[in-house]
Amino acid sequence: MSRIENWNIEEDYVGMRLDQAINKRFPDISRNLAQEMIKNGEIKIGNSIPKASQKLKAGNVIEITFRDDELNTEIQATEMNFPILYEDDDIIVINKPFGLVVHPGAGNEKVTVVSALLSHTNLSPIGAPDRPGVVHRLDKETSGIMVLAKTKEAHKNLAEQFASHELEKEYIALIQGHIVNKKGRIQVAIERDPVHRQRMKATSEDNGRMAISIFEVMEYLKNSTLVKVRILTGRTHQIRVHMAFTGHPLLGDTTYGGKKFGNSEHFLHSAKLSFTHPITGKSMTFQADIPERFKEVIEELREGESKQK
Repeated sequence: MSRIENWNIEEDYVGMRLDQAINKRFPDISRNLAQEMIKNGEIKIGNSIPKASQKLKAGNVIEITFRDDELNTEIQATEMNFPILYEDDDIIVINKPFGLVVHPGAGNEKVTVVSALLSHTNLSPIGAPDRPGVVHRLDKETSGIMVLAKTKEAHKNLAEQFASHELEKEYIALIQGHIVNKKGRIQVAIERDPVHRQRMKATSEDNGRMAISIFEVMEYLKNSTLVKVRILTGRTHQIRVHMAFTGHPLLGDTTYGGKKFGNSEHFLHSAKLSFTHPITGKSMTFQADIPERFKEVIEELREGESKQK
């Protein structure tokens, strides 16, 4: 069930970004959740679906579809075969394996992080119906640390931390070729590709959302480079788009110009995540080693580089 509410904006909201205004007027809706609702068509101005960054004008009438707080009962619990790094009454931190999608909806996948966790524990019911507990995502082929919310209070706080970039996120990536600069900062806006809707692309700041990645070379391998990447923002496919922008797409990432490598689409691992516990306020840091198949590829490329020298 859901209900629709029409909001005639007051003068105080004129000139504000839509997502900011929604959060101010309805504190239970974080900016992150507001942006998700806008994408899903649950927040409209008139009969049109706006952008989250759209500035409000006098006379605007915003139509908001409020979701209920019940979990999507169509999600069937499945077996959980990944490690839990931490769990309490409010949050759960996991080490996601590569090849597993986070939630249903992107295809016909029935086995997901969400479905597996529902066989183990409860998850926060707020958010999109098929994404209980989800405050951030990793691509299907990306492995590593994720935090999910078990309660509504934790969900709202974590969503705000992600939206305001208060967390520290560090990844390990295997990129194509030998990148010249051993350290660098990539500051390039990202937008969805208007032709290929499953892809993102680098763009101007006027058209997209600014994204910032800081990389450091860990090791040069055969026709590839192992890099550590810290992201200061959290855009969709950010590292994949940014590394492709430098001319060094992720190895195997054919979506963004990488050459096919084995059976993997790309090599990217969420190695470290630091955040503030949403309820206790305690600083928390989690780390996860790269998976075995990633290590095997690194060793293969390391041996190949030695033979070339």
